[in-house]
Amino acid sequence: MFPESVLSLAKSLMHAAADARLTIAFAESCTGGLMASAMTELDGASAVVDRGFVVYSNRAKTEMLGVSPELIGQYGAVSEEVARAMAEGALENSNADLAVSCTGIAGPTGDTPTKPIGLVHFAAARKGQTMLHLECRFGDIGRAQVRMKSVEAGLKLLLQIL
Repeated sequence: MFPESVLSLAKSLMHAAADARLTIAFAESCTGGLMASAMTELDGASAVVDRGFVVYSNRAKTEMLGVSPELIGQYGAVSEEVARAMAEGALENSNADLAVSCTGIAGPTGDTPTKPIGLVHFAAARKGQTMLHLECRFGDIGRAQVRMKSVEAGLKLLLQIL
């Protein structure tokens, strides 16, 4: 299901988190749970994966992660601000030490002049540390490719904050 590059990243992340005795929560919109799924493909994932939130709708972002509707209204669901709030909400609503979020436009529809297909915002949070943000513009490479590249980018960002 996942390319070897993704499974290799997931394995590196799993071992690094296990060695540090840290757990992870996922807050996923455009990937629909694929980051958590990549991690749970691996034997031993239960030692590091706490939970995942699939928050595709704005309402889910608000209800499950506490993202302010005003924040979504001001910046849009696909924004740095909302990605940061999602990661923070995942930490606050879990027992995890680390969290990653992603929100983007996988296509083939949903783009706007300022938010093109392939735009994805990520945030990674670690308790007691500064949050990281990453903006990727993958382009209109197809929905499946945008989502898989997003999984890779999210796992890399987690490794970076770890």
